[in-house]
Amino acid sequence: MPSSRELLCWVALTRAPELTVATLATALDTLQSAEGLIEAGDQRRARAGLPPAARAFLQGPSAKPTAAEAVWLAGPDHHLLAFTDVRYPRALRAVAGCPIALYVEGDPTVLNHVQLAIIGSRHPTEQGEQNAFEFARYLAERGLGITSGLAQGIDTQAHRGALAAKGLTLAVLGTGLDLVYPRSNSGLAAEIARSGALVSEFALGTALQRVNFPQRNRIIAGLSRGTLVVEAARQSGSLITARLAGDAGRDIFAIPGSIHNPLSRGCHQLIRQGAKLTETADDILTELDFSVEFACAAPPAQGPGMDKDRKILLDALGFDPTDLDSLVARTGFNAQAVSSMMLILELEGHVQAAPGGRYSRVSRSL
Repeated sequence: MPSSRELLCWVALTRAPELTVATLATALDTLQSAEGLIEAGDQRRARAGLPPAARAFLQGPSAKPTAAEAVWLAGPDHHLLAFTDVRYPRALRAVAGCPIALYVEGDPTVLNHVQLAIIGSRHPTEQGEQNAFEFARYLAERGLGITSGLAQGIDTQAHRGALAAKGLTLAVLGTGLDLVYPRSNSGLAAEIARSGALVSEFALGTALQRVNFPQRNRIIAGLSRGTLVVEAARQSGSLITARLAGDAGRDIFAIPGSIHNPLSRGCHQLIRQGAKLTETADDILTELDFSVEFACAAPPAQGPGMDKDRKILLDALGFDPTDLDSLVARTGFNAQAVSSMMLILELEGHVQAAPGGRYSRVSRSL
């Protein structure tokens, strides 16, 4: 583990401009450590290849870590992972332009867990929120880490779905970890830190700035093996994240929707560009082939393992296309419960949507 002094030197480097992994790797070959780099004179830094803007910053008083930064680093479950740290996420390290270091609150080892990003609109439809929650819950139940950006809307529901499954979720912030945004998600952030991790490349005290979100999005894409877009307009940050995922060679998934819903148009655009049209969680698990990692994690999808009420609902469906009102009448369940359970059965691959707002049974299963 790096010493506290070495970590404080990395704190200074995270605030220095124009530093990249490639530049620092060359400098560290010469100066051995972040501490050696900070203590070196300007001429030695220049010979080691540091750019002028970074050298000017490191010579000034602003480079010295603050007392607040030292206190934060000393706190429980607070970590700074330099790109040289063995705990630095391997998937992100493989992406061009990856951060020189990551601030982490929670368990740093989870950053190397197999992850799927779930992202979408900050102002989704009720169906979009439900889809994000249930996809995340189902996939987290099977051992997949769920990564998102802690924003309102789809991000929030993705995190909550993973937590509901008692699974793993990671939130990547576009601010310093001491300034959670939005504030309304402060409680959710605390839950995530207890069971997963909060992650940011931005120095402590970094306030909300729009320019930070594309940088945040590249981390979400880089940490994850694939990215699922639930709902998104044609011009949205979610499409930027999807593009970054594609640039990194990761799979992109998109849930289609009504042609009349503006929040379906971004997903339809992604599908036209080659994203995988996604109707069930099985589409994701099959495409990415998580069978090796999670062979022992997935609970049985049928028989004794199926929830009793969902089994009743599936039996009530029979083998002919049936609408929700008929299922409410046949089972005695309320409409909201039927709608929720049908979504779960659809995610599990037991039913599929049919014309006229009806559902039909299918033979596929996870």
